[in-house]
Amino acid sequence: MSTLSLPTSISLCPNSLSIQFQSQHRRQRLTFHRKVKIICSAAEQPQQPPPRQQYPKKKNVTEGEKGVDPVGFLTKLGISHKTFAQFLRERHKALKDLKDEILKRHVNFRDMSTGYEILGMHRHVEHRVDYLEWAPGARYCALVGDFNGWSPTENCAREGHFGHDDFGYWFIILEDKLREGEKPDELYFQQYNYVDDFDKGDSGVTIEEIFKKANDEYWEPGEDRFVKNRFEVPAKLYEQIFGPNGPQSLEEMEKIMEETPDPETRNKAWKEQHKNDPPSNLPPFDVIDKGKEYDIFNVVSSPEWLEKIRAKKPPLAYWLETRKGRKAWLKKYSPGIPHGSKYRVYFNTPSGPLERVPAWATYVQPDGKQAYAIHWEPPPECVFKWKNKHPKVPKSLRIYECHVGISGSEPKISSFNDFTEKVLPHVKEAGYNAIQLIGVIEHKDYFTVGYRVTNFYAVSSRYGTPDDFKRLVDEAHGLGLLVFLEIVHSYSAADEMVGLSLFDGSNDCYFHTGKRGHHKYWGTRMFKYGDPDVLHFLLSNLNWWVVEYQIDGFQFHSLSSMMYTHNGFASFTGDLEEYCNQYVDKDALLYLILANEILHYLHPHIVTIAEDVTVYPGLCEPPSQGGLGFDYYVNLSVPEMWSSFLENVPDHEWSMIKIVSTLIRNTQYADKMLMYAENHNQSISGGRSFAEILFGEIGEHAQSKESLLRGCSLHKMIRLITFTIGGRAYLNFMGNEFGHPKRVEFPMPSNNFSFQLANRRWDLLANGLHRDLFCFDKDLMKLDENEKIRSRGLPLIHHVDDTTMVISYMRGPFLFTFNFHPTNAYERYNVGVEEAGEYQVILNTDETKYGGQALMKDDQYLRRTISKRIDGLRNCLEVSLPSRSAQVYKLSRILRV
Repeated sequence: MSTLSLPTSISLCPNSLSIQFQSQHRRQRLTFHRKVKIICSAAEQPQQPPPRQQYPKKKNVTEGEKGVDPVGFLTKLGISHKTFAQFLRERHKALKDLKDEILKRHVNFRDMSTGYEILGMHRHVEHRVDYLEWAPGARYCALVGDFNGWSPTENCAREGHFGHDDFGYWFIILEDKLREGEKPDELYFQQYNYVDDFDKGDSGVTIEEIFKKANDEYWEPGEDRFVKNRFEVPAKLYEQIFGPNGPQSLEEMEKIMEETPDPETRNKAWKEQHKNDPPSNLPPFDVIDKGKEYDIFNVVSSPEWLEKIRAKKPPLAYWLETRKGRKAWLKKYSPGIPHGSKYRVYFNTPSGPLERVPAWATYVQPDGKQAYAIHWEPPPECVFKWKNKHPKVPKSLRIYECHVGISGSEPKISSFNDFTEKVLPHVKEAGYNAIQLIGVIEHKDYFTVGYRVTNFYAVSSRYGTPDDFKRLVDEAHGLGLLVFLEIVHSYSAADEMVGLSLFDGSNDCYFHTGKRGHHKYWGTRMFKYGDPDVLHFLLSNLNWWVVEYQIDGFQFHSLSSMMYTHNGFASFTGDLEEYCNQYVDKDALLYLILANEILHYLHPHIVTIAEDVTVYPGLCEPPSQGGLGFDYYVNLSVPEMWSSFLENVPDHEWSMIKIVSTLIRNTQYADKMLMYAENHNQSISGGRSFAEILFGEIGEHAQSKESLLRGCSLHKMIRLITFTIGGRAYLNFMGNEFGHPKRVEFPMPSNNFSFQLANRRWDLLANGLHRDLFCFDKDLMKLDENEKIRSRGLPLIHHVDDTTMVISYMRGPFLFTFNFHPTNAYERYNVGVEEAGEYQVILNTDETKYGGQALMKDDQYLRRTISKRIDGLRNCLEVSLPSRSAQVYKLSRILRV
């Protein structure tokens, strides 16, 4: 049988050269002694080998950037701070060094962020399952599960079989089991198609026929001479050197070699003798010896020959013709680890034997006495198939924050399917264009809201299967909703049996040792961001959620916990020295820069949001200009301000200046702010929702009409000013849009594991008050969708009066007026506008359909400007301002004077 290749191996030894040939049934070896160089060229003089062909690397994530300036954003903002500028320059140099170190181990940054393609459990085309795990502190590694009777010796990483490398990676092969009565495959490289029932190899064609067809079509006439006659070349070389009666032993060869002229001389004489022979009769190798001690047995090819061979396409198509389908595989083999099997990884460590849930497991059952991973490999007919594409990222984000477990009305943990069927239609009706999911990544304790993550590559099994979550994302995309995930890479759960803590028995596998490896107050474990393997794990995790589950963006939770060794629990005065002192974790900053660069490079439309209470300088600046590369950052001070006002400050003492200064906290990055009046923190973290503060326990205690009117008015005004004065991103927690009256309390020992407060009261939408609040919020979202208010640039705030408690500002052709005074109403209140014309009210919080009193008359909905300079603007508008109300005016007609 003919083959497609030249000799399978060349063994290089100090005193000999061995060329090994592989046939179907046996191996044969020819050995040449002394120092000789074999050159694939007929040229008289040996030529230098061309440089080794490199696989084209994917473009570096920073390649092509122009004007890289590590302190660029400081220059842009006119900030002069030598210490911080020097810190940025040193950080930029450290980033370049880190990238160089990464590229020594990975082909490119895409390879760095796709570890999930090889680590963990993966089915191989050659009827087996491969498992790869990183555990540098372990001495022995095996897989145990119900598929092998939980045996720690049956499926282990074998030394000498690529079982363990110097970086601490363990490799285990789970061979599929040959069914009774079946014979092993004829080809050791036999491949199977696990998706389609039949493939080309099921046609009955033999491997001899495929190889013959490949040789006949691949080689040009005469080129396959030395392929079909594989021993012709070494035989001729041997005959050239030693003649027809060559030596038969090593002693005879050494004697002849001492008496024989050097190979180069003999070779020149032979070529001179056969210079008129056709090229097809000449052997493709020359025997050359330059006499140098270090010049031993190199194979050099002529550039012409290399260029000709490289122009050929490899005959991979013929190899694929041997691949068989799923039916042939199931007929011959049973899976080594069936779908749904439970398993763990077994380590032998200096501390003793350990069993852990694999770090790269994609489906985990964390509950019970001991957790385990579940092998997820459903048959092709059950595999989820995507139907919808990613929606286009809008200029203005209206994000609906959700927790799947508490999204139902019943006292239980809701599922992905429940959320898909009941909540997604509500989100679409409410006018939001994105959802942000919290608590989706696997965590052991339900009451932690999902922040103490144990398994970073697994969706929480308490809500459903991986395919259930894919269906949720796909349905959301079908409704035009982006899907964001709140990712927790700032710390990890300290659980050992199911999490990453002491994963391989050592305390420094994924985390820092000592005090630095534990959160100062929460007891969680802190990642070792300077370790390349930890970076490999975390960066691959981000890419995994985008590739596997089609996630559209991330909100990075609690960045202050990772960026500082004090975990953000320190007082900040705003001095730039606090952002570059000894408490700053530079490795964490480098990870965040890498994460943003790689995510935006691989997925240009991804959205990243930073949640940092310290508002680190340059959060939303590009890394090329010294920033961290986020698209948005969360203004965490806004909900704190509203909570403080509602709970501690009488209505008539509210400061309008404080409201505006808090809402526009950082004017340089105001368009990058994600604003929210309240999110889950206000109603979960031991606090109360705004509706609970404003309305109390509705339905349990009778409220006066005045109390309900006050609560309803402030609820709408707070949301309106927060929504319209901020940047291009707004967030609302599930249920707050209609004034959900109760806080969220997860089942825990302190409440006897009650689900009474771990749900959402969707039935309240039928109630008059909550229906009115929802109607207002829906019209508010529709206003932004139709008029693009929040994508029109920053607002021009021209009127802030603490005495009258009035705020007014413009955004494009829209005028916003707010009267926070609890009792005073103003019939003709003067506010400035730039453009002369007629202004029409398009949204009024005091309308009856929103639960208001409708104090504005119909003729007050259309106002015309007066030529009077006020608030620094050229024209004046007299508006009606009922107490505790707000209006949105639109310039409907321009008047030219």
